[in-house]
Amino acid sequence: MSAQVISLGCRLNISESETIRSLLGDERDIVVVNSCAVTLEAVRQTRQAIRKARRTNPDARLLVTGCAADIERDQLSAMPEVDGLIENGKKLDARAWNVPEAQRMVPTQHTRAFIAVQNGCDHSCTFCVIPQGRGASRSLTIAEVLQEVESHLRQGAPEVVLTGVDVTSWGHDLPGSPKLGSLVGAVLQAFPELRRLRMSSLDGIEVDGELFELFAEEPRVMPHIHLSLQHGHDLALKRMKRRHLRRDAVDLVARLKARRPDIAIGADIIAGFPTEDEAMHEANLSLIGECGIVHGHIFPYSPRPGTPAERMPQVEKPIIKRRAAELRARVAEEREQWLRSLIGQELCVLTERDGTGLAENFARVALREGTPAGQILTVTPARLEGGLLQ
Repeated sequence: MSAQVISLGCRLNISESETIRSLLGDERDIVVVNSCAVTLEAVRQTRQAIRKARRTNPDARLLVTGCAADIERDQLSAMPEVDGLIENGKKLDARAWNVPEAQRMVPTQHTRAFIAVQNGCDHSCTFCVIPQGRGASRSLTIAEVLQEVESHLRQGAPEVVLTGVDVTSWGHDLPGSPKLGSLVGAVLQAFPELRRLRMSSLDGIEVDGELFELFAEEPRVMPHIHLSLQHGHDLALKRMKRRHLRRDAVDLVARLKARRPDIAIGADIIAGFPTEDEAMHEANLSLIGECGIVHGHIFPYSPRPGTPAERMPQVEKPIIKRRAAELRARVAEEREQWLRSLIGQELCVLTERDGTGLAENFARVALREGTPAGQILTVTPARLEGGLLQ
């Protein structure tokens, strides 16, 4: 039995888990939990995953890494199921796992290749604890990214996803401070055989001109953008220490849709941020319709240790829960209307191993039983059932 790596949280963790798995190779009887600490719920899920992993693997050496391994170090190290913690900043270093670098294998190929082009964050959003677990922003060079892309394409990856903690800050620490659009353009130019390129969550205020044009015009850049919006009210955004206003987000979405009408909009939105009143909550709700958010990640606010927001006047938990449910319901309404509009349209779908596939716009489509994974098929859905196009 080779090492088992359990990944929680963001797409960056998924990418890093593949690297950890390749570093450990055929190391037997090791289970790694690559944790998340973005919310209290994420920490709870991490602890739950640790307990489940121990029950399933009673004799394995169980190691924990990821953001929670740094931010919640005392809490996790006290768990009897845990044999050791690996610092988040060292988890991609073979020495931290006591294995030779030469042992590193090519990561296991999935239908989509996640490539971490950037790590860490230089911003100080008042609600966010992640810089404590990830450190300052640092970027791979274009040459390093191209090497990663090439290795996945050699394995036949039909889609590449560029990911990171704050992807739009890519390049700020490199000579000449290149923008993210130049990296995306370099990948597309270097690999004409790359069929699909997708971006993970972006800070809309930092979408540069070249990146905007690629989203608007380049068919190999998927018509799907996920924005780190966080809130729809300017005062809440100011208290969060975000760098955009509501009108900036609305304008960006409007300009993208004017150039590429089929683009699907996703967003992260926080419910119940400290000091949030009903008017602010209504601004969150109305933002969903104004931007046409069909891929919504709704986060009930939870105070994180050492953050400025932890010291602000808190919204009562039942109110946060209600507001989060209302936001999710509003996204679900927007999403259902959008999915119904896709019935009868030809969709290019990347097939996955769970019997479903992802269209270019990130709509999930049910596939016929036995459809091989890793193929791009043309599918014309006839109905919507259980949230899936059929």
